[in-house]
Amino acid sequence: MTTAASRYHALTVQAVVDETPDTKSLVFAIPPALQQAFRYKPGQFLTLRLPVGGRWLPRCYSMSSAPGVDEAPRVTIKRVQDGRGSNWVCDNVRVGDSIEVMAPAGVFTPRALDGDFLLLAGGSGITPVFSILRSALQGGSGGITLLYANRDERSVIFRDELKALAGAYPSRLSIIHWLDSVQGVPSVAQLAELARHSRAAQAFICGPGLFMDAAVAALQAIEMPQERVHVERFASLPEEDAPSTPAPAAAPVPDAVDEAEVELRLDGETYQLRCAGTETLLEAALRAGINAPYSCQAGMCASCMCQVKEGSVHLRHNEALDKKDLAKAWTLSCQAVPTSKKLRIQFPE
Repeated sequence: MTTAASRYHALTVQAVVDETPDTKSLVFAIPPALQQAFRYKPGQFLTLRLPVGGRWLPRCYSMSSAPGVDEAPRVTIKRVQDGRGSNWVCDNVRVGDSIEVMAPAGVFTPRALDGDFLLLAGGSGITPVFSILRSALQGGSGGITLLYANRDERSVIFRDELKALAGAYPSRLSIIHWLDSVQGVPSVAQLAELARHSRAAQAFICGPGLFMDAAVAALQAIEMPQERVHVERFASLPEEDAPSTPAPAAAPVPDAVDEAEVELRLDGETYQLRCAGTETLLEAALRAGINAPYSCQAGMCASCMCQVKEGSVHLRHNEALDKKDLAKAWTLSCQAVPTSKKLRIQFPE
């Protein structure tokens, strides 16, 4: 079985950029042998394995770089109060340091760059949105509206870059800066009015939880179709225990089956495999030699998100999918165990 630790690669930090007083970007040098593994899509993230307090602390950080625009991948990290990962990075990482990094992952990415985009970002939520914005400007031809909310002007990440982009693409890019210090925290009604003209666009939302909830409610209020609304949610991943620490026993699965026959659709290919009632869909796929996507293996990042087309599963843990996702039969392969004898699963294409 492939372990999480074996999927990390030691990358050298080739640049550290101070974006704001509490935000830094890390640019990684990718050796030729890893160029293919580190190809990525706009809006994806990297998982860093940080040596904090004598233990490994995995953390997912979105890339602010854009494929085809930037030569090397870049993550942008804002210091969070009591955030062990972000504070360790901001206090310790220097040019030339080596950090263990997992290959790019994540489904917060446009299927195509054509068409119009409505991008809503709060604070450091600009990171994946900035990647999507620059990719769409280069690879698409539609109009883009960015609504970017911050506490105050000092908190605006990529301020100069955004100003330059607005000047370079005056007919395609409209940027609305919202400062809480001037206008107060944006309400659902205010966000709805600002977004109303973009009802036919693809919407991508990232930021603090309350901001994202308000943005989603605003788009619902203007009756934007649900399938056009994309939200990126992260939770802090658990520390990795020392190798000698036994893993806790999994809780009993309701309606468990001994084994399931699984048809799995991934990247245009269909696979047939068997999944024991005590293993997850991801474990069964990896055991069968299928290169299924995953990152955290903790039910927190949605990299392994797939849809149950037939049959049923039980989710052991879930902090990535909301009720609407679950109602559409989306699940997390790293946490889903079969509860029916036959399953048909499809990953996003």
